[in-house]
Amino acid sequence: MFGTMKRGVNAYANVGLETGVASASPLKLIIMLYDGALAALLGAKANMAAGNIAAKGSAISKAITIIDNGLRASLDKAAGGEIADNLDALYDYMTRRLLEANLNNDVGMVEEVHRLLADLRSAWVSIGDKAEQPASMAAATAMPKAPTMVSA
Repeated sequence: MFGTMKRGVNAYANVGLETGVASASPLKLIIMLYDGALAALLGAKANMAAGNIAAKGSAISKAITIIDNGLRASLDKAAGGEIADNLDALYDYMTRRLLEANLNNDVGMVEEVHRLLADLRSAWVSIGDKAEQPASMAAATAMPKAPTMVSA
């Protein structure tokens, strides 16, 4: 009974994720990749604490896949120049640290990569907030205020 319910919940979650991906801006997609990698690292850390080696390895592998095949693969070195080169080197460093963390069961290395990813995610969110501000300010000044019940 619970297996069927769990499959239903997972299917619902996958539809929500697919819908989010299909309608997301490139910036939102990058943030979603960071979120996925961060969640995988939290899972790795929890599985390390629980002594679940197989699940730890799967979680670290998922984080590495997201970093290499998502974040790193999305870099446009021609357009991004030095910033893209620096991010590429940082993603390579993170991957190597996670491989070493998996091999040595080192929570500190997982936490280090988690901090780096969290800082980068925050920077991307900040970029998005700044990019949206001029558009929202222009829309606010162009649109007349709607009447409210209080002002009547």
